[in-house]
Amino acid sequence: MSRFWLLALLALAAGTCIPTQAGINARLSLWVRSPILAATISFLVGTLVLAGYSLAARLPLPPLRAVVEQPWWIWTGGLLGAFFVAVTIHLAPRMGATNMLACLLAGQMLAALALDHFALLGYPQHLLTPGRAVGVLLLITGVLMIRIF
Repeated sequence: MSRFWLLALLALAAGTCIPTQAGINARLSLWVRSPILAATISFLVGTLVLAGYSLAARLPLPPLRAVVEQPWWIWTGGLLGAFFVAVTIHLAPRMGATNMLACLLAGQMLAALALDHFALLGYPQHLLTPGRAVGVLLLITGVLMIRIF
């Protein structure tokens, strides 16, 4: 099996985590009575797991003096992750898994097209071609079909 297909399978497996995590966190939100608190708990558990793994794997920290050499935006990933998790906790019980994921996927594809086209954030450049544009339009059509039917 080629490397691409192994990576694609890994991406598919990670993709199954999104609706599953949203459902779990939405249930947690019912118990703690706050999507923000549920997201906080979710991130705390994830942080503990990742910290434990990092310690067990003895992953070295970069030198502190190198922080100033990095672009400011590298610190916003956690902010975006927190927004994403909190929003999915709010949306999951209101939209259902399929509608929520269809809309999320459409947003992800639109952002990915822009990131690839302009080679932003370190992505290699993949220009927006007519075929790619049609693919995203078909995806958005799919979102509408999922919502209507």
